[in-house]
Amino acid sequence: MRKTCVQKTRSALRIEGTLSSFFENKTGLKQGDPLSPILFSLALQKVIQSINMVRSSIRIGKEQLNILAYADDIALIGKNEIEIRKLFVEIENIARKFGLQINQEKTKYVIVERKNSLKKNKIGHLKMKKYRFERVENFKYLGVILNEDNNNQIDLQERLKNANKTCCMLQKFLKIKT
Repeated sequence: MRKTCVQKTRSALRIEGTLSSFFENKTGLKQGDPLSPILFSLALQKVIQSINMVRSSIRIGKEQLNILAYADDIALIGKNEIEIRKLFVEIENIARKFGLQINQEKTKYVIVERKNSLKKNKIGHLKMKKYRFERVENFKYLGVILNEDNNNQIDLQERLKNANKTCCMLQKFLKIKT
């Protein structure tokens, strides 16, 4: 069944009602195939499980933690740039063996710390291998806004704004008619 999804897949394009000739897909899975997300998840899970823990990863309780993953959202965690670089090189090498690629356009990095020592160094991009990642002050991961100050005020403000919007939209339905 897996071979059906990944081998000898042919596609055609419809442009303004005209169908192009068929061509063979050389990489990737069929879009819309119900097995595609399952195969992707299995491959990504194998990549994540194959990563060796960086020795000085973050400790939470008794657990050593250097990677968070949910579906295709992955966060690499390290105490410094050297740890992140080692982890990135390892994950990129393993992912490549499984035919997976890092999406440079969707990948950003943020330095989260309590001290302000690295914030003075406003490097715009981080270069690793053939990739160049943009540094951001905050980003949303699994619905939570994380920022370099480790301050949750931005996230709380965003949640309050969304709650107010929802309340205003539902207001007409919530009015009690007497």
